[in-house]
Amino acid sequence: VVSRDSVRILLTIAALNNLTVLLADIQNAYLIAPCREKIYTKARPEFGPTDCGKTMLVVRALYGLKSSGAAFRSFLADHLWEIGYQPSKADADVWMRPAIKGNEFKYWEYILCYVDDILVISYQASKTMKSIGHKFKFKGDKIEPPKQYLDVGLSTMINEDGQKCWVMSSDDYC
Repeated sequence: VVSRDSVRILLTIAALNNLTVLLADIQNAYLIAPCREKIYTKARPEFGPTDCGKTMLVVRALYGLKSSGAAFRSFLADHLWEIGYQPSKADADVWMRPAIKGNEFKYWEYILCYVDDILVISYQASKTMKSIGHKFKFKGDKIEPPKQYLDVGLSTMINEDGQKCWVMSSDDYC
């Protein structure tokens, strides 16, 4: 998962470059990812009378399987590669791609992944969220500025120079 140091650094970059920060939570993360290995189970009575006792192949990364987290991460990574992002060398859960603002200002767009919590930092963050949303459904279809990430409260404030900056607080966690 993405490190807190990466989050701090990238929120600073977002503030310095006037970038939008949006958060979304992917719904049923493990259940949409395919299993990466063959897993069989014997059907129990809850499968119904016609299937009870049959051997079945598990095709989705179910909650509770040791490999489910890795299967979902790989599934998400494949999509991020498809839309032009690449993982950072410093933190594999920080994805980045070059972009240009309307005024020809070159910058990097970022996606931070904490399992199924996606934080997008970009001039056009909603456009990036929509491209992720084509493959993944977000819980409650909510895409919003973050109030919390990595169990830390997030908010914005105006510093003494009049610039917007991000503030992280562990008050809620404690």
